[in-house]
Amino acid sequence: MRRCLTLLSCLLPLATAQNFSPDSYAGLEWRMIGPFRGGRTVGAAGVADQPNVFYIGVNNGGVWRTDDYGHTWSPVFDLQPTGSIGAIAVAPSDPEIIYAGSGEGLHRPDLSVGDGMYRSSDAGRTWRHIGLSEGQQIAAIVVDPHDPNRVFVAVLGHPYGPNPERGVYRTADGGATWKKVLYKNELTGAVDLAFDPRDPRRVYAVLWQAQQAPWENGSFSGPASGLFVSADGGDTWKQLATGLPNFAQGLGRIGIAVAPSKPDRIYALVEANRDSGGVYRSDDGGASWAKVNAENRIWGRGDDFAGVRVDPLHPDVIYVANTSTYRSTDAGLTFTAIKGAPGGDDYHTIWINPKHPEIILLACDQGATVSVNYGRTWSSWYNQPTAQLYHVITDHQFPYWVYGGQQESGSVGIASRGNDGQITFREWHPVGAEEYAYIAPDPLDPNIVYGGATHSVSRFHKDTGEVESVTPKGNYRYVRTMPLLFSEVDPHVLYFGAQMVLKTADGGASWTAISPDLSRETYALPASVAGYPEAAAKQATRRGVVYAIAPSRRSLDEIWAGTDDGLIHLTRDGGKHWKDVTPAGLTPWSKVAQLDASHFDDDTVYAAINRIRLDDMRPHIYRTHDGGASWKEIVRGLPEGPVNAVREDPIRPGLLFAATELAVFVSFNDGEDWQPLRLNMPATSIRDLVIHEDDLVIGTHGRGFWILDDISPLRQLSGAITSADAHLFAPRITYRLPRDTNTDTPLPPEEPAGKNPPDGAILYYWLKGVPSTPVRLEILDGTGRLVRSFSSDDKPAQPSAGLDVPLHWLRPFQTLSAASGMHRFVWDLHAAAHSGFPEGPPIAAIENDTPERQGVWLPPGVYAVRLTVDGRSYAQPLIVKTDPRGR
Repeated sequence: MRRCLTLLSCLLPLATAQNFSPDSYAGLEWRMIGPFRGGRTVGAAGVADQPNVFYIGVNNGGVWRTDDYGHTWSPVFDLQPTGSIGAIAVAPSDPEIIYAGSGEGLHRPDLSVGDGMYRSSDAGRTWRHIGLSEGQQIAAIVVDPHDPNRVFVAVLGHPYGPNPERGVYRTADGGATWKKVLYKNELTGAVDLAFDPRDPRRVYAVLWQAQQAPWENGSFSGPASGLFVSADGGDTWKQLATGLPNFAQGLGRIGIAVAPSKPDRIYALVEANRDSGGVYRSDDGGASWAKVNAENRIWGRGDDFAGVRVDPLHPDVIYVANTSTYRSTDAGLTFTAIKGAPGGDDYHTIWINPKHPEIILLACDQGATVSVNYGRTWSSWYNQPTAQLYHVITDHQFPYWVYGGQQESGSVGIASRGNDGQITFREWHPVGAEEYAYIAPDPLDPNIVYGGATHSVSRFHKDTGEVESVTPKGNYRYVRTMPLLFSEVDPHVLYFGAQMVLKTADGGASWTAISPDLSRETYALPASVAGYPEAAAKQATRRGVVYAIAPSRRSLDEIWAGTDDGLIHLTRDGGKHWKDVTPAGLTPWSKVAQLDASHFDDDTVYAAINRIRLDDMRPHIYRTHDGGASWKEIVRGLPEGPVNAVREDPIRPGLLFAATELAVFVSFNDGEDWQPLRLNMPATSIRDLVIHEDDLVIGTHGRGFWILDDISPLRQLSGAITSADAHLFAPRITYRLPRDTNTDTPLPPEEPAGKNPPDGAILYYWLKGVPSTPVRLEILDGTGRLVRSFSSDDKPAQPSAGLDVPLHWLRPFQTLSAASGMHRFVWDLHAAAHSGFPEGPPIAAIENDTPERQGVWLPPGVYAVRLTVDGRSYAQPLIVKTDPRGR
């Protein structure tokens, strides 16, 4: 039986047959909090005649543009249906025309696929989809230097299975039609392309036969990889193999570059076995090859890194991307690192301005960086909010902090609100965990933060910065991302996943295994690996791990556990006995990405199942209300693409949130139907989400952390509200906090910063139609005295005469909307300003968010909010409390 946690949850129905139009919650608004530390970027292009302009394609971060040499970056792709970008190219003859290929163009365990090709004809302001949707991964694009409509595209194809839409495609009409011009089989894709600078009819292409396994740390390859050339514009092709390794020598991915000043000179970065891999050079247009460098630091990890480029003026000067970026001035014989750091920045793509070779753009796992002096100095990547986060969790501070492991960079702890009006570099810090980690803030000690990932558990001390290992000792099996979380029943108890569930109650000083190995002992090979039966059979050992743990929120003895090889188990006696309760639909290697135990009863759990590694792009969420005896798949309304997490609201039964590869989705009826909650967010992979009091907090894998402030309207939403002519939602408790405590010169607008929550009370209201008279919103104090009034026909005041700062500092006028739908309005807890108040913005200024003049800051207390629509009034109480920190 479900129990009620609050009076509100008792009054709200478990499920309703009614869906709500997105207009009914359109007033909600996401805000990005950071961090401004770049994430994995592989697409990179510039404009030769505009040396200050560059474009980058970010894995799950979209397309970004800079016109100031990388000092600041702006997103230009946020309205599109995908954010996963693997390649980008600017037409040399018309820089207004840009092509973007979606899908990461890499083989990685955390990748996201795309939906084909996009084209912009106005320098990124607008885009249209131009096909190749089933390719999933676009690895490279080249545009004819004389004809912006003639384009070749390297389609890598499905990363986890066979498909026919892969190989090299050509268009002569800007993407209106495509022709497959180089193709081997359903297992082999294309990964790199290059033109002969003398003749764009001569095209070089690289095919790569490779596939990721259904299990982590596994992959397959085949004999179809190789380098090819066409001398007739792609109609016919010939393989170039003389002097290059073959499959028996481990041939895999190849990266190529043609010397612009000496086109018969071609360089190839070749992945192969230790004796055969290296940098190869041809001086006869690819007819024959010789290995010129065998250093592992230059060519190693070639399945990850294969970027090589040649200086436009000097054929002996080449650049190679690996964990560092290297330059050779002797045609590849020796190399010097010119950009990199301990730990490995991991570089993917190099773009060199063909008219200004001193200008170089690099795309790497840390973001994008620009040099204007041959690599002597570089722009920062701490100005790109494109962090790839694996999970998200919050603590119990005020304001609360948000935590996660960031791909390739480490870990992040960041405040949900900054004291100085925004969330800057002052408000975030690493917390000592690995990049793939779950983070677990100690609920009893805000100074302690745990992190768990590959082979380790760390404990971070905020006060000293000390990081100590509290890793379990024993023969345990792990993958990159392992669950680590505290019990909500006993805050001393911390759980960690291996092939079994581990538990500590003394801060990691000792660990106890409370389950046997919960993974599959044996299993049939999935159909997706049919192209590699022998290799797959050799790798198909017992290798699964506990990938999701969901302790009961009511009983210390009840724990749910899910594995990455597709099993779900339940214990009701603290781990003494475990029962296999796996849904029938979970075939081997159906990854249990997340489990969420219900807040309201012991028999309900929600399971997010991710089957991308089985080449299954369908969404999968399962629900049980009887302890796993029966399950129902609940995915109606979800788009194609994996689901990474599902969470139940702790207040309203039946209100669920799902983290998909494109956006957050919401269900008001226990998952029977789903609706998008993307709102003002870009499309990106949502890897995890949590509910912190009235906020929904998400971790994305390409756009950092975002918060949906105040989801109380979603908890209150009902058919009675949306059928009414108007409605004023009950506002949540508001804390009286200073807008900005900074007393020094404001940070320049160019300094990146996340957004604070609104400085005041968030008020939501619903209008079924457009009223015939102006809408009014009034605030009354505890005595019934009117202290502030707003109207939909209010007009913005003109800035003060003689204003001595640029207008971009000023907060825009806030309109009280009279349009149909749900709206948000923020009252700043101030009375109206009058002529006696000083004019001009204060030194505590934030770009586009500084009030020029404010009235008296009103005291805490109980206020009334009154909405008047066409003569009818609606009222709700508003509680304003003091700062909990004692200010």
